[in-house]
Amino acid sequence: MNEELRQRKSWLDGFMAYALPEGVSEGEVRQNIGILDQRLYALWRLGENLIYAWTPTQHGLSILLAPHPLLIEFVRSAPTEVESTRRADFLSKLLARQEHLSAEEFDRVSAELQLAPLHVALPYAPGVGLGLPLVAAIVERYGIRLVDDRAVILLDAVGFSLLTPLEQVVQLNSLSCSVNAAYAKLLDREININFARTTTGDGFYIWNRMRGMAANVELYQLMQFILADNALARERAVRKLAVPQLRACFHVGSHYEFHQSEGLNPTSFSYLVGQVTIELARMIDRALPGQILLGKFKTQMRDGETQVEVNSQDFVERTRAPLQKLNGLALGGSEIDEIACYLTGRRDEDGEFGINEYEIHDKHGRPYRVYNAKINIHRRDGEPIYLGLREDDLGAFKASTVSGPGMSALPL
Repeated sequence: MNEELRQRKSWLDGFMAYALPEGVSEGEVRQNIGILDQRLYALWRLGENLIYAWTPTQHGLSILLAPHPLLIEFVRSAPTEVESTRRADFLSKLLARQEHLSAEEFDRVSAELQLAPLHVALPYAPGVGLGLPLVAAIVERYGIRLVDDRAVILLDAVGFSLLTPLEQVVQLNSLSCSVNAAYAKLLDREININFARTTTGDGFYIWNRMRGMAANVELYQLMQFILADNALARERAVRKLAVPQLRACFHVGSHYEFHQSEGLNPTSFSYLVGQVTIELARMIDRALPGQILLGKFKTQMRDGETQVEVNSQDFVERTRAPLQKLNGLALGGSEIDEIACYLTGRRDEDGEFGINEYEIHDKHGRPYRVYNAKINIHRRDGEPIYLGLREDDLGAFKASTVSGPGMSALPL
């Protein structure tokens, strides 16, 4: 592996996961990023303003800029409930756009929001000097985005609130080390996941800044190696309190993504708030120590150049083939022979294993559907690493079983 990948990164390196424009060096791209970011920073006014839409021009960008209360005022100022609903839907679709608007779309949005466009002059054409996907990533630092297709992990340290503050710090540091170690393992196979995380106090939310099927599969792989590193660390630990016992949840759902102000700058990392974080929190409340829960979802994800509809069971099936590329990777001093991931279920009368769908309820009685996941890592010269709980281990799981179709790998 290139040792440069192990070096500490500046905030600019978070954008280097995007393909460089043809004929433009990395140094030039970094310089161009700095120029665009400085222009947008001046308009941002320490978080007072947000960018709602943009379109490229020959020598810069046209943007729609307004104070952040517009998000609420635009909907609430509607004269009727029907108009309010229409405006809310319009705003949701606008915030969900991953890319720039065409010139015609931009003009329509400008008229709808009653905002006069601002021109951001640049010494290069955006598509040539940076590439439009990278421009979009930079502009996002100064706006809010609604995301429907990104996976999110929630890791939680069991019994964390019962620890002393010093023990809590040690456990969070151990979990952070497992996250970093898992990331380094994926880098060994040139899987350069552009992940972000934010603490919950007793764990982390983790997501991939990139979006789409491949990005979500990579995040699932990252979760597997985080849990594996944690399991190995617990085996080696002289004092078990130094390493947290984890429970984990993985889900795909809608959320808003934004960058808070840190000092005088927008943070280089984003924050998530929305339905997916709410559902993950409810799931983790019901998860047993050592359990892995996968939320029930059905959404559109970009797979290459196309959009495909994917549900939870489809997604797990799609993670299996990429796992074969990790065979031979060293884990705990032994090479991996095979990684098996599956959703658990009871054996039927024909001896086949199905997939159980569970329903959990929060304290208000609201239902959430989940699956119990297992990950088995078989090593050539070492003991297998079994992650998650078997069906026979779920006696204390406070959930009702909902029968569901589908086949899983045979549990071991």
